[in-house]
Amino acid sequence: MSPVAHPRLIIALALFHIAVIAVANYMVQFTGAVGGYDFTWGMLVFPLVILATDLTVRLSGAGNARRIVALAYVPAIAISVALATWRIGIASGSAYLLGQLLDIAVFQRIRARAQSWWAAPLVSTLFANTLDTFIFYSVAFYRSADAFMAANWVELATVDLAFKTVLSVAVFLPAYGVLLNFLQARLTSTSSAASDSSAASSSAGNIDSPR
Repeated sequence: MSPVAHPRLIIALALFHIAVIAVANYMVQFTGAVGGYDFTWGMLVFPLVILATDLTVRLSGAGNARRIVALAYVPAIAISVALATWRIGIASGSAYLLGQLLDIAVFQRIRARAQSWWAAPLVSTLFANTLDTFIFYSVAFYRSADAFMAANWVELATVDLAFKTVLSVAVFLPAYGVLLNFLQARLTSTSSAASDSSAASSSAGNIDSPR
């Protein structure tokens, strides 16, 4: 069993997802502007979830990634409601669930067909970010009590998606590659050490055994 498939690490990754979602949903209430275009600060945080999901799929399979999403789903909604509003909580949960499941499915499909390490995380991230962003903003802010967000959610969603896409390609995709190499090296060394230990124990047992 690889370390990522260990139950404790699955729980740890689920807690990481919950924490990132909570922070992103709190920060989505605050806006900024670049070049005359409005955006929310939450878009800087959420791509971390997709990075963690893609690494989980790559190292231990889609099944474990789906387990993490299932574990994080309800707590993420509850914490988001507590930190923001019930609408943001429901929007976040819906966007998270559908976006992550799409990310996992696309990642698996591209990985099975492409040889390049970057193809699967790049394509799956673009699909997941698009679905997640527009589900979240439409559910959270369409005809909401916040007049600014109700009037500008389409622009905010589009700008957030553009920023997230640039951020994902420029920062999170290279980070995925670095972390993938590091974790694969750790898994290989751990596996080799375990094999050597097993071989040594077997040899010792053969020497000590009576003939």
